Amino acid sequence: MKSDRLKLGVVPTLVAAGIVLLAFTLTMNAQVKTQTHVAHENATQVVKVDRGEVVVVEGNDLIVKMEDGELRHFPNVPDNVTVKVDGEDLTIHDLKPGMKLERVTVTSTTPRMVTTVQSVTGKVFHISPPNTVILTLEDGTNQSFKIPKGQKFTVNGQQTDAWGLKKGMKVSATKIVETPETVVSQEVSRTGSLPPPPPAPPADVPLLIAQEAPAPVETAAAEPAPEQLPKTGSLLPLIGLLGLLSSGASFGIRMFRRS
Repeated sequence: MKSDRLKLGVVPTLVAAGIVLLAFTLTMNAQVKTQTHVAHENATQVVKVDRGEVVVVEGNDLIVKMEDGELRHFPNVPDNVTVKVDGEDLTIHDLKPGMKLERVTVTSTTPRMVTTVQSVTGKVFHISPPNTVILTLEDGTNQSFKIPKGQKFTVNGQQTDAWGLKKGMKVSATKIVETPETVVSQEVSRTGSLPPPPPAPPADVPLLIAQEAPAPVETAAAEPAPEQLPKTGSLLPLIGLLGLLSSGASFGIRMFRRS
């Protein structure tokens, strides 16, 4: 025999003679029917934007310099975390130093009221006033329920306590529970941009263009000068020289004879 504690929140009304509605706490079983309704209220959203520049990428570790100058370390970044850059989804292994990153986190908070209605139907099998009633359920099993102190019932238009329940009465017991909840969800989007190209030089500064120097041209070796002296234009100087030598020789012979 099972035992549950009854928690009655409202005074039940009579459906028909001998049929009483109860509000109570039931353990979940095949005989208990449960219905749940969720009413959502207006959600509130908080948007947070983080921006930074990639400084170091080593494996799955990432170091980013944030806008305020803080160096933030992101260890063990999963491979399935992507950044949208120029329409492409990049993983941690595609990031390069100098890339700009932006992360937008939208946190939504939604209050809601969850209403749970549990009901069971049975016949009164035994009453142990003032706080216990045993019902015979639809499957023929008996289950014991605890009745809260001071709980009143309506039977044939008359208010009564547990003493007014009689064996054989058909009873429908119902439990209504309203539970306030808060649902918090987050949506994160990550985008980035490539490092900017180097700046172009000013217009008034000439561009230096490297040009390959031409290969040296081999020149032919100079021809050696001829050993034979070049011919002079006339033989007169040679004849004069010979005459001078002959005169000198004759003068020398005469001087030798006089002596």
